Amino acid sequence: MSESGKQHNKEFKINAVKYVIEHPELTQRQCCKNLGIGLSTLGSWRHEYKQNHGDVPVRGSGNYSSDEQKEIAHLKRQLRDATDAPDVLKKAISILGKN
Repeated sequence: MSESGKQHNKEFKINAVKYVIEHPELTQRQCCKNLGIGLSTLGSWRHEYKQNHGDVPVRGSGNYSSDEQKEIAHLKRQLRDATDAPDVLKKAISILGKN
């Protein structure tokens, strides 16, 4: 059946919805089997496609309630990495200085 946790890009999602629309002779279950995706997944994409006038919004991985939340998490990671960098450099200098 479908791969659990697989991420599909926006183009694939839109093409999958169009595939179902363009093949009325197939059931939605048959389309899912042909595409290698789950029935509920395709149903969600179709719903989003209709709600967004032919578009399927994609936020990427992660469980963020909005694009703003995703951006905040990204900026927090960057800040953490930037503040950790001097400590990493100090440790590297002390290790290299011993040789």
